[in-house]
Amino acid sequence: MGNPTIHDVARVAKTSKSTVSRFLNGYAVKKETEEALRSAIQSLNYHPNVNARRLVKNKTRVIGIVVDDIANNFYADIFRGIEKVANLHGYQCTYYSRKSNLQGEFGFMNLAQERQFDGLILISFLKLSNELISRLEELTIPVVLIGDANQNETIFSVDINNELGIREIVRYLHRIGHEKIAYISGPDEFSATYWRKKGYESELKDLGLELNPDWVISSDWSESGGHQAMKELLAIQGITAVIASNDEMAIGALLCASELGYKVPKDISIVGFDNIPVSRWVNPPLTTSKQPLLKMGETAAKGLIKQLSGEMEGLSGRQLLDPNLVVRQTCRSL
Repeated sequence: MGNPTIHDVARVAKTSKSTVSRFLNGYAVKKETEEALRSAIQSLNYHPNVNARRLVKNKTRVIGIVVDDIANNFYADIFRGIEKVANLHGYQCTYYSRKSNLQGEFGFMNLAQERQFDGLILISFLKLSNELISRLEELTIPVVLIGDANQNETIFSVDINNELGIREIVRYLHRIGHEKIAYISGPDEFSATYWRKKGYESELKDLGLELNPDWVISSDWSESGGHQAMKELLAIQGITAVIASNDEMAIGALLCASELGYKVPKDISIVGFDNIPVSRWVNPPLTTSKQPLLKMGETAAKGLIKQLSGEMEGLSGRQLLDPNLVVRQTCRSL
């Protein structure tokens, strides 16, 4: 049996070939017809001929997803959110990893300029250069950024409210009696490092708590980095709680405390950030902050679809999604 055709879709959906064609090319159809077409396409596992459509309409119905390192499992929920929205609107996704591509930082620009896809979602949590931002602005296809747009308000961007997330952690620790709160910061090349540290410093100040520079250690977001930072912090007297700016460092800090004979949370409280899957399985289970990564992907894809459909030409600005504190067993009340 051959691959299903547009005729098969029309037959199963009980509509005309021209209606199917209009729908596949992005034109509006009646809601009940749209539902029937989506059902037919799914049941038949129909895949449009992208090359043929490109010749007719100069449209690919493909969204380009560009990511720093596609091998990083951190992006999985973001991808799922994007694909959920893209597939719902008849778009396919193609992925491009900047780290593994030999064309360098701007290699994906060639694909965009050649119209290999209709719209672009760039996922990067690094501090983006002004040159990269400028080149994104010059593209003739719609662009959405997941990450920090480096204060740019022209490109629509979606990011986590990292500052708010750390503020919420500091408030929680203060509420259960902690006043001497240390912090393990991340690497400078990531924008989240700045915003999370800002949240820590700002909330301590707002609560009237001591901000001791010796209580802040910069690290690299790895378990070994968290382990080393915790070793330095435990040599300082008086600290009752440690916030690590990601879960991997928090887990390293947890291991270090255990190795040095400290019981968590009896002797010291530890909090992470990210809510990676293993955070609930460490001993004791880690209190952390959950990033809404699935929603981040969905929000970015919805913004791109609106631009592609012409509903919101010039969609711009920065949309921040709030993380949520997940209280487990690594903190105690004083």
